[in-house]
Amino acid sequence: MEITSSYPKPPLFYTNTSSRNSKKWIPITTHSISNPPPLQFQLPLHRPHHKMHQLIKPEPKRTTNPTCTISDVLRLMDGLGLNIPVDIYISLIKECTESRDPLKAVELYTHICKSDVIPSLPLLNRVLLMLVSCGCFQHARQLFDKMRVRNSKSWAAIIAGCVENDECEEALRLFLAMQSETVNLCKCGDLIDDGILVCVLKACVEMLNLELGKQIHGWLIKVGSCESLALSSFLIKFYGEFGYLESADNVFDHVPHCNTVVWTARIGNLCKEEQFEGAVRIFMEMVKGGVKKNSFTFSSVLKACGKLRDAGCCGQQVHASSIKVGLDMDGYVQCSLIDMYGKYGLLRDALRVFYAREDKSNIACWNAMLMGCIHNGLGIEAIKVLYEMKKAGLQPHESLIKEVLLVCGSSNIEKMST
Repeated sequence: MEITSSYPKPPLFYTNTSSRNSKKWIPITTHSISNPPPLQFQLPLHRPHHKMHQLIKPEPKRTTNPTCTISDVLRLMDGLGLNIPVDIYISLIKECTESRDPLKAVELYTHICKSDVIPSLPLLNRVLLMLVSCGCFQHARQLFDKMRVRNSKSWAAIIAGCVENDECEEALRLFLAMQSETVNLCKCGDLIDDGILVCVLKACVEMLNLELGKQIHGWLIKVGSCESLALSSFLIKFYGEFGYLESADNVFDHVPHCNTVVWTARIGNLCKEEQFEGAVRIFMEMVKGGVKKNSFTFSSVLKACGKLRDAGCCGQQVHASSIKVGLDMDGYVQCSLIDMYGKYGLLRDALRVFYAREDKSNIACWNAMLMGCIHNGLGIEAIKVLYEMKKAGLQPHESLIKEVLLVCGSSNIEKMST
């Protein structure tokens, strides 16, 4: 049937405007020979605000704790007969280095050796660092000895591994062997980095090799690398270990005086040489100069304060300074404060710091508080600290229990150690 524009307009049968999505009913009629009643269709007069309902596929469940390991990846790729690309090896090496898993490190290293990958120097350095980081030093040394080409990163990794494994003599030997390649390294723009020199200086301290340390310092002056804060701070510690405070001060005078580590190293040197008044004086210079202080700074100077004969006045000033910069709640600082107050018999102040601490498992704070009670003859307070240690699940050292026995003269305390 043909519907033309001359067809008469039908009447409106129903209108509903009360609902939220209001729709109007319009009759659309068609005629046949028998003239049946008009057909009615529901048509919206406006665009609906809602979308048509569609079938939504359920999302697959996600596993929050994937159990795929490095071994799984290697077995899967081997089972499929696929060669592992270098990019995947690099990703696996990074993951293994962060996890510090020695078994996985050896497995991955062995797999790379058996693969068809021609390893580049950066890839070998990554493997070397992974083996050192995971404690697989023997495998790292085997790899290093097989490397035909090395750069500063290669030497830094193996020398650091020697120092970490208490092979300081070998670390020095490797450093001297590296000197023969230094010219070639410099020609390719690969200079010796600070990490190597810090490790070598640590080895010099362990081996009591003052002369080699001096030679390294002289070489640094020659190449103009003495402005490195990391090297300068360790040089100050290095000379302090040998009691060469003038040399340490000489290094200090040639670095920017805004560095916290350098100042702290200088304070530590003076404490080691029992020049406690000098250590406090350096701290006061830090305060006047506005140099930032860290927890090790306060811990070092509080050790010096505990050796002065000023009834704890200097220590109280340092305590106030730590509160001002917000480091009074640090574990190292609290332990040093308890120890300092205990030495001066200021047990009330020591207990105030002791009970204000947040970390109840810091055994150093417990021992410092217990020693403070013992040295001041406060047996009852010492017994209370022992009971609280046991209650916190900590085991007091046997020597401390014996000292409490001497103060209290009671054998009943022995039951607490069982």
